[in-house]
Amino acid sequence: MHAFLMSETMKLEEQLQQRSDNKCELCGAEETLKMYDVAPRSGDGPDSTILICDTCRAQIDRKAELDSKHWNCLTTAMWSEVPGVQVVAWRMLHRLKNESWAMESLDMMFLDEETLAWAQATGDHDNDDAVELHRDCNGNVLQNGDSVTLIKSLDVKGSTLNAKMGTVVKNIRLVEDNTEQIEGKIEGQLIVILTKYVRKQS
Repeated sequence: MHAFLMSETMKLEEQLQQRSDNKCELCGAEETLKMYDVAPRSGDGPDSTILICDTCRAQIDRKAELDSKHWNCLTTAMWSEVPGVQVVAWRMLHRLKNESWAMESLDMMFLDEETLAWAQATGDHDNDDAVELHRDCNGNVLQNGDSVTLIKSLDVKGSTLNAKMGTVVKNIRLVEDNTEQIEGKIEGQLIVILTKYVRKQS
C-alpha cells in the first residue's frame, strides 16, 4: 500500500512538473519547487495540487512577510487554467487588496461558482496581510538556526537547570504552532524558551 502511495505521489509530481515546465506555478521561479495542496481540498489530484517555490509557500503560509513586489506575478498567474492556481491567486490578491494593482486584478478575475466557493472556504482571504512570525524581545524576526541570547535567567521546569541571563542558545528551532515559543539546547538539554526572553544575535 505504501509503495502504491509513493508511486501515486511521484506520478502526480511528474504531472505537475510537466504542466508547469518545472517552474513555480505562481511566480515562475525554478528553485526549491514542492507540491502544495490547496486547502481545504487535498488529495484531489492535479486540480487541487500546485507546484510552488519556497518563497511563495512561506508567504502563503504566513511564515514570511508579504512582499507585494513578489506577488506582481499574480497578474499573470490568475489567468492559469489550473483551478488550484486560480484559488491561490484569488486568495493572495485579496490579502494584497490595499495595493491598487491587486484590486484591479481582482476586478478582472473570474472564477466559476464551484472554484469561488473553494477559494472562500478557508477564510484566508479575509485576513489581511498580517503574518504570524516568531519575534525576539526587540521585534526582530527569528528563523530556524538563529543564535539568541537570554535576556533574563530562567528556571527550567522539571529540572534543576537554571539558564543564566546572557546564555547564548545556538541553532534554535521555531515551535510551529506557537509564535511565542522556540526550542533550543542549554547544557545539552532541549528546552522550550519564550521569545520575549531572548535577543537575536546579529
